Amino acid sequence: MTHTPITTTPSKTSGTSASSGTSGTPGACGLLAGKVAFLTGAGRGIGAAAARLFAREGARVLLAARTESQLKAVTEEIRAAGGTAEYVVCDLADPASVRAAVNRSVELYGRLDVAFNNGATDQPPGPMDQLSEADFDRVCAVNLKGPWLAMNAEIAAIRATARRGAIVNTSSVGALMANPWLPAYGAAKRAVNSLTASAAATYGPEGIRVNAIAPGTTFTEMLHEWDEKTPGIIDQLNARTPLGRAADPEEIAQAAAWLLSDRSSYVTGTILRVDGGMRA
Repeated sequence: MTHTPITTTPSKTSGTSASSGTSGTPGACGLLAGKVAFLTGAGRGIGAAAARLFAREGARVLLAARTESQLKAVTEEIRAAGGTAEYVVCDLADPASVRAAVNRSVELYGRLDVAFNNGATDQPPGPMDQLSEADFDRVCAVNLKGPWLAMNAEIAAIRATARRGAIVNTSSVGALMANPWLPAYGAAKRAVNSLTASAAATYGPEGIRVNAIAPGTTFTEMLHEWDEKTPGIIDQLNARTPLGRAADPEEIAQAAAWLLSDRSSYVTGTILRVDGGMRA
């Protein structure tokens, strides 16, 4: 892999006023008040919703993803609402890029308290014997090795600064059952569940909690792309969901925020389903 350059925006002091838009007003007494949060996959979908929410709940956030234009747009939205945000361009398949991105949170804010490893890539939908080896390798590099690299760097940064903290990985409800549509994606996410449990057991004695969320059908760009390739898949998934609908990305982000907050201080090693009851 070639090294992806690390790009950050100049520091900007957040204001005290905020609009009443989707980003909301950062709260001094919010769920994540006083915490520094690092997020991958933060340019769109669940990651972008989480970045807005975490900032609104009082965290100083560092957004990471591959697409700078998306990162810049979300960062500027958070700042316009009075939040504190910076961004860094990062390729989860590149170990040096991942380590540099995590370390940037310490350079910018002096510490790292919590991290949300949400970045992912999809696969062409279909049976596993129709998936190319290159696509399989790409899915595993981003969806499995990426979180492993990120967790290692995040644990080191938390140890060196905040000393205690929390990490949440994004899994998938598709990792909790047979996944004939997305077999490599499901397999990689199931492996993330195992890494999450192992990390929770390993680093719990140090006060570092590690959990995962397993979203169900969620209105993200990835879902819409899947529906374009497999027309009707959203309707099929909704038919299997007791709540009868897909989630808004912020509904998933809310679960991640709670797991990263001190309100879940006795929760670690959990794979939290946020799936509208699909696996009930």
